[in-house]
Formats: sequence, C-alpha cells, structure tokens
Amino acid sequence: MDTSQYMDMFLEEAMDNLQTLNESLLQLEQEPDNIDKVNEIFRVAHTIKGMAATMGFNKVTELTHKMEDVLSEFRDGQLKVTQDVVTVLFKCLDTLEKMIKNIEDGVDEEVPIEGIMGELEKISGNPQAASKGQENVKKETAAKPEPGDKDIVDSSVKLNEYDINVVKQAKDKGFNAFAIKINLSESTLLKSARAFLIFKNLEEIGEIIKSVPGTEDIESENFEFEIQLVFLSKSSREKVYNTINNISEIEKVEVEDVDIKSIKAEMIKEDADKEGQIKAKVEKSKADKETAAAAKKENKKPAAKKKRRKVHQSVRVDLEKLDKFMNMVSELVINRTRLEQISSNYKLTELNETLEQVARTTSDLQDLVMKIRMLPLDTVFSRFPRMVRDLSVELDKKMELIIQGADTELDRTVIDEIGEPLIHLIRNAADHGIEPNEERIAKGKDPVGKIRLIAYQEGTKAVIKVEDDGGGIPVDKVREKAEDMGINTEGMSESDIKNLIFMQGFSTNKKVTDISGRGVGMDVVKTKISSLGGSVDLISEKDRGSTFIIRLPLTLQIIQVLLVGAGNETMAISLGYVDRVIDYSDDLVKRTSNKEVIIYNGDVVPLVRLYQKLGIEKSDSRKKYIVIVKVGEKTVGLMVDALFGQREIVIKPLGKTLQNLKEYMGATILGDGLVTLILDVAYLV
Repeated sequence: MDTSQYMDMFLEEAMDNLQTLNESLLQLEQEPDNIDKVNEIFRVAHTIKGMAATMGFNKVTELTHKMEDVLSEFRDGQLKVTQDVVTVLFKCLDTLEKMIKNIEDGVDEEVPIEGIMGELEKISGNPQAASKGQENVKKETAAKPEPGDKDIVDSSVKLNEYDINVVKQAKDKGFNAFAIKINLSESTLLKSARAFLIFKNLEEIGEIIKSVPGTEDIESENFEFEIQLVFLSKSSREKVYNTINNISEIEKVEVEDVDIKSIKAEMIKEDADKEGQIKAKVEKSKADKETAAAAKKENKKPAAKKKRRKVHQSVRVDLEKLDKFMNMVSELVINRTRLEQISSNYKLTELNETLEQVARTTSDLQDLVMKIRMLPLDTVFSRFPRMVRDLSVELDKKMELIIQGADTELDRTVIDEIGEPLIHLIRNAADHGIEPNEERIAKGKDPVGKIRLIAYQEGTKAVIKVEDDGGGIPVDKVREKAEDMGINTEGMSESDIKNLIFMQGFSTNKKVTDISGRGVGMDVVKTKISSLGGSVDLISEKDRGSTFIIRLPLTLQIIQVLLVGAGNETMAISLGYVDRVIDYSDDLVKRTSNKEVIIYNGDVVPLVRLYQKLGIEKSDSRKKYIVIVKVGEKTVGLMVDALFGQREIVIKPLGKTLQNLKEYMGATILGDGLVTLILDVAYLV
C-alpha cells in the first residue's frame, strides 16, 4: 500500500496505541483480576487491528487478531494472567512495533510472525483456532473487498453467501448487524482521511465486514461523497449513529438493521440496482436542497461547524524546520544586541523606542519558539517500566519502577539525548543496586526492590534523579578496582572514591553479562550529560541505596550569562551555575592540603583562579571578584578579574577544530561583534 495523505495519522495512532498496550499490560501483570484493564487492552488491540485492516496491512491485522484471541480468553475468564503469558504478549507487541517501524521507514523486508503466532496459538488453544480463523478471513474481507464490489454503482451493499453466513453467526452470538450509509460534506477536501477516521472510530466498537467503495478506492479517493458499510457490533443503533455523527464534515448518516431475508431477496432481484440509483439521486437532490437552505442561514451554520472542527486545529511540523526557525530567532537576538550597541555608541536616542519594541517582540518570539520546542519527559520515561519489568524477569529479582514528574518539560534536543544515559543508570540500579530477593529479606527489607525515576524543574535547570533502595556502592570494591587500575586513592574521601565509577572502563563487576560489566555505562552517562551542559552527582549509602542526580539546562540555544574578565579576555558563565558574586581580598584566601580555599557561609570552598586554569596571561586590574558557582552538590569559587554584567546570548557550537576544548561549551557573538567563549563550569569544577 502506497503512503497516502493519512499514512502519518495511521503510524502515529499505531505507535501511541502500542505504547498504551505496553503500559496497560504492565499494570495487568500487577493486577491480574482487573477486568476493566483487560477490556481496555482488548479495545486498544481491536483498534490497531481495525486500523491496520483499513490500511491494508494484512500481516499486522493477522497478528493483532491472534493476540485478540488470547485477550478475549482473559476477558471470558478462560485464561489466567501469568508472567509467561504476558511475556509472550510483550514479544507480540515488539514484533508489531518492528512491523510499524518498517512501514514508517518504507522497508519492504517482512517481519516473520510465524514463531510468535505459534506461541499465541499455544496459549489460546487449538480448538478455537478454526472459528477464530474464520473471523480473520472475515476481517480481511473488510480490508480487501471482493472484486465485484467495484462494479456496484447503486446505494445497496451486496453481500455474498459467505457474508450472509457471517452476519447470521454474529447475530446468533448476540451481535447487532447494521447497514450504514454515510454522506460526506461536499466541501470535504481530504475524503480519504475522513473515511479513515470513520473506519477507525467504528472499529473501536465493532467490526466492518463490507464496505462500498472498497479500501483501494477510498485510498485513491476514487469515490464520490458516499460510503456504505455493513457493520457488526454489540452497541445500540444510537451509539453507532453518534460515533459517526460526532466526526466533522459528515453531511448525513443513516443506520438501519440488516434483515438477512431481504438481503437474500435482493440478491435475486435484478432491479434492486435501479431502485438504489433512484434512491441515491433522491437523497442527493434532498441534500442539495438542504445545502441551499443552509446557505441562507450563514449566521448559524458556520458557528456550529467551527465548534465541531476545533478538535482538529493542529499542524504537524517537521523538526528540521523547527530547528531552522530556532536558529533564525537566535540570529535575530544577535542582531538586536548589535543594534542596541550601535545605538548606545552613537547616542541615537530616536532609535531607542523602536529598539525597545524590537526587543519585546524578539523576546516574545523567543519564548514562543522555546515553548514549541519543549517536550515532556514522559516521551522518554514511558519506555522504562517495560524495561524494568524485563530486567526483573531476566535477573530473577523482584523490583518495580516508580515514576514522578514525567510532565516536566525539556528542550527537544535534550530529550533526544537523555534517553541513553537514563537507560544505563536504570540497568545499573537493577543489576548492581537491587540485591537478590533472599538477601533483601535477610536485611529486613521489602522483597520488592524500588527504583525511582524523579524529575522536576529547579530554576533554569531540570533535575532528574535515579534512586534505588539497594545495597549502595561498595567503597572497598571501588578502591580495590582503582588500585588495580593504578589509581592512588590515598587521601581521597569516600565520596571521591565512589565517583571513580564514572571513569572510562571502570566496572566492579568481574563477570561480563548482557546487562553490565564492560565498564562503558557510567562513562557514557558522564560524557553525554556533560555534552548537554549538565552535571551528574552520586550519593550512596551502604544498605540504603544510591541516588544519581542529573541537572540539565532547560534549553541549549539561548541562555542568560554573566560576562566576566579572565586576564585580558572576556568569558561568559551561565547564570544557572552562579550562586552569588563577592569581592576578592587576599585575607579571604586560606591554604589547606596545598590548595587555595575560602570560607563562605561557614563552609570551606575551593578557590580556582580562572586565568591560571585557562592558561591566560594575568591582568593588571586591582579590583577582583569571586564568582561562587554551584554544580550539583559541589560549590567552587572562581576568581575573575572583571565583571561586565548580565547578557542574553545565543550558544553557537565551536565546530570540529575546537570541539575538543572541554573547558568551553560553545561561543557567542556580543553586541559589539566580539566573539566570546562560554565556560563549561561543570567541567572546570
């Protein structure tokens, strides 16, 4: 099937529904007797099947249908919810996700489904397979109409002998059979998309066994504004009518009960086609009159339509376009500050009012594009409950994941990059942190280990915590491993020793497994978070567990900075790190362990002379300042030679030549055209 105008809608809906199934199956495993959850899962699976059938993806339809067999046995109480059954269903979801991904990427390679179909067959039991298979054929009839359907020109849906038997069997099982005729508004621009929505909504409450025109004609928009269906459902005629009528751009809906006897008579009668044509013409004439009458009442009709269409008032935008938009806004901010500098230098007072207006507009535009780029962390967090569940089975440890603050929003660039570090931290917590069940019981702990994923906003930063209530990080093991690697740990605090786990190739696990032990996980975490302008801290206590605290900037494009002098150079420090600025004096500085420190708020704070750290020539200025910066739990004083005030700047990457300079997170262009480096405070600290 070719990609159509509504393919994006199908792919997005399918992936959302698969995610919903993942989450719902996890809940069902925890609450096996929750019949409402079973019904919800069945409805979502049924929706996926209906959408796939409507789009002509028969393999997806076949697999979801077989999955429905298992779910219906849950619903009827014939099958118990067990870990093994849920594991097979998860395999089924993984296969479906791969199939949908292939459709999205335009990959022709077929995903083999025989193995998973066999596993589902074993669970559902062979006796029912034959009858269920008939229903599968019936569903394919809906997806791929009989060749004769294309020859039908009238308003009567012809059913063959097989279709009549399907309707009869459905009625015997308590289903209602409806003949539905739908007239789309003649102003409908995307008839195919509208038809797809109708099919999708109906498949949530029943099954379509016949459609005129057929699926291929609907896809190619090779039909007028009328769609006729034969529909099976346990819902009432009113509910079916309302389900369709609530969709916008529908002119008229007719829902009638199917009479099998009259259908048989109609198959024999040759003049039924003519009657249908006459009826269609009458209905069209009637619709034309109604349209003409409605045109005279323009005051009322548009208001009603506007209200019904409100739900569709959104636009899907390519992310690349958003990135370009953000870049253009950034350039606008740079030029605005340049104009302000020129106005100040030449004292052009008549420009001030206009520049103030431009400043307000660019600020509003900047805020708007920031909000558009922001995404909730839920888009990343949603994959982790399933991962923890699989790790629990693989490691034979009882554990659960508790998520808080998934609605915290971050820039899309950060969202894209943060997933990998979090996967490493959660897998590490499951493998290293949470103890085996017997060990936890012996320690008097809850046999079920808890891994918490917590997110919240703190000023200009987002904080993500990964906590576990396991055994904590064994300092002795870390020290032993460090000594083996040739690292001298003498004089290091316990906290410093624990932080050695972030070193490249460092692992206390002597056995390499699929989950951990290669010494790459924590190094990846540290590197990735630093590249995002963030920091990661570790707090661990024996038998109480460990907490990894990640702090990230809310956005990576436009930030507020403090401009400082280091030697004769101008540098920028992100305000997100700055706690306060104090005057420097020689008597503030003390020496301990051959290092310079200052006493600040009763705490000993290490002092870093910025010009020395960066290898810059010393300035002659007498007045110096100390900028107190906080990175996670650490506080450091940066001695600077001058303060140039606060600015709003645009971060520009350093490029390939300078990208290895770890002391800087990027550069910016100031109002006077000066290129200024932005310090990576997290790296310096």
